[in-house]
Amino acid sequence: MTDVTIGRPASPPAPIIDRAPALVAGGALLVGFLAITQLIDLRQAALFMVGGLLGAALYHGSFGFTGGWRRMVVERRGRGIRAQMLMIGVAAVAMIPLIAAGNLGDQALVGAMGPVGVSVIVGATMFGLGMQLGGGCGSGTLFTVGGGSSRMLVTLVFFIVGALVGTAHLSWWLTLPSLGTIDIGRELGTGTAVLATLVGLGLVALVTALIERRAHGNIETEPVPSRAGWSWLTYGPWPLVGAGLLLALLNIATLLLAGHPWSVTFGFGLWGAKAAQAMGVPVETWEFWNWPGPQTALQSSVLADVTSVMNFGIVLGAALAASLAGRFAPKAKIPLGSFLAAVVGGLLMGYGARLSFGCNIGALFSGIASGSLHGWLWFACAFVGSLAGVWARPLFGLDGFSRK
Repeated sequence: MTDVTIGRPASPPAPIIDRAPALVAGGALLVGFLAITQLIDLRQAALFMVGGLLGAALYHGSFGFTGGWRRMVVERRGRGIRAQMLMIGVAAVAMIPLIAAGNLGDQALVGAMGPVGVSVIVGATMFGLGMQLGGGCGSGTLFTVGGGSSRMLVTLVFFIVGALVGTAHLSWWLTLPSLGTIDIGRELGTGTAVLATLVGLGLVALVTALIERRAHGNIETEPVPSRAGWSWLTYGPWPLVGAGLLLALLNIATLLLAGHPWSVTFGFGLWGAKAAQAMGVPVETWEFWNWPGPQTALQSSVLADVTSVMNFGIVLGAALAASLAGRFAPKAKIPLGSFLAAVVGGLLMGYGARLSFGCNIGALFSGIASGSLHGWLWFACAFVGSLAGVWARPLFGLDGFSRK
């Protein structure tokens, strides 16, 4: 059927809203905002809502690194990776100069920096392998849990376990060879660092385009929204480029509000540490939890931790987006192979993220956009690990492709 007025296929009927989950998720976002404002402050509550917007963008754009990388390997289609490079580039144009300035008004600004060393090489490779088995990256795990995936809830649980174990071992890994933290903004100057970052991201995008054209004879374009007007904002799917640009802007907002860029996995380690502590495990004696930042987080309410409240917001934002689109669909049945892959993948991602100072968000996205050289090292090593993960997926009955 065609709408003769506008010359395009008629929009499909609007899905039925999943009212109960929508009310729960929307109510939780409102109550969470008010509670965090009262217990902590308005800035922390604003970061919680930024997390909600991140969750909606991730869900409607199906914006995860796992599927985009796997699609490049399996199908030789690089649209997902190109959207990721654009997202990082937009964020870098704003974040590298802001971080170089050091502050904005009374707010100190620091980047997502990490050492260029063995721990990053090993950890990022582990993470890349784990995300293909687990079915999602750091952000991907959160938004798919919010969308109702019980399998990804298994991945999240073991992601937390792996992150906790990583905090126990990180001090040893840091004794291995390292070049230390390399801030290209400081080494090259702000303008040159931004240019070098954009050139690097552009080259990655160009390579994916060349591979895709050679394999298919064309470059895949963004699909036209299937719904007329602005209804696609509620029902999705969102174009990858649009979702990526919104994620870039929200990362910049996070830097301005929190004083540091968006991260995900520190919160997982903190949740694991608090749970272990409640069970009598003396995590407070571990070296990692005696470093100033982690020690403060362990001794404080989880609502005082920026990463945690943003993670809560991501899950709730994704749940609200899925419910309003009529796609909140929890599934309890998980095949054994898929369950085992979720367990192994979660453990590898949690442990690897702690060793490599972040995941696809904290190390790759925020790291490169901050001008940290370790973000580029993370990218290379995680992609190698992802190649191994794509090869290993059929061993767990996970052949085929789904974008997550």
